[in-house]
Amino acid sequence: MPEGPTIVILREQLAPFTGEKVTAAHGTARIDLSRLEGQHITAFKSWGKHCLICVRGFSIRIHLLMFGSYRINDHKDVAPRIGLTFNDGEINFYTCAVKLLEGDVNDHYDWTADVMNDNWNARLAKKKLAAIPEQMICDALLEQDIFSGVGNIIKNEVLYRVRLHPESLCGSIPDAKLRELIREARQYSFEFLEWKKKSELKKHWLAYTKKTCKRCNLPFAKKYTGTGKRRSFFCAKCQKLHHG
Repeated sequence: MPEGPTIVILREQLAPFTGEKVTAAHGTARIDLSRLEGQHITAFKSWGKHCLICVRGFSIRIHLLMFGSYRINDHKDVAPRIGLTFNDGEINFYTCAVKLLEGDVNDHYDWTADVMNDNWNARLAKKKLAAIPEQMICDALLEQDIFSGVGNIIKNEVLYRVRLHPESLCGSIPDAKLRELIREARQYSFEFLEWKKKSELKKHWLAYTKKTCKRCNLPFAKKYTGTGKRRSFFCAKCQKLHHG
């Protein structure tokens, strides 16, 4: 599933269509696509893993899920979930979830929860973590209302950076370590963005899918952790378990 930085790249790629008039809208999405025809794009936004196409009066939310894809000024030989045509180009999305959001898009999203947004609020993130003391940090990092945009890659890499065991309980982690975690969740997301743009993301992974800890030269543990049972890769020696 694409993580927040990948959706930021998508938003940037779509930006040249801002202000353009939609001359045709088609696809298999179960929304009234005809409402888009004749509309001018007012903005492209991203919130975590959501790409937002904004027009006057409503917005279209695109979630690429696990296997979603898109084409800009190109198309596949299959019908898109949603396709938009402009006078000088086209946008097509495939194998994704599409939803129409009525009204002002700002009424639908808490921008302070998006780790890559200018309105990101680290103090609010810490307050939300304090409200779930019994939750494992591996689950908390994937809570989109706390760390919107963080996915399993970022989760694993951040936990390794700050030396936290993924099964540590939020309420048992020292305040200083929580602040470090919150800071790194944002920092790593922006590094992910730059590496992704250079097509060199994987070479920077230190934990995700790795077999050996570079700090300890010991085998990584691989375990499906938390209530979400997502893959975690961690070093049992240098990533401390805080558990009551």
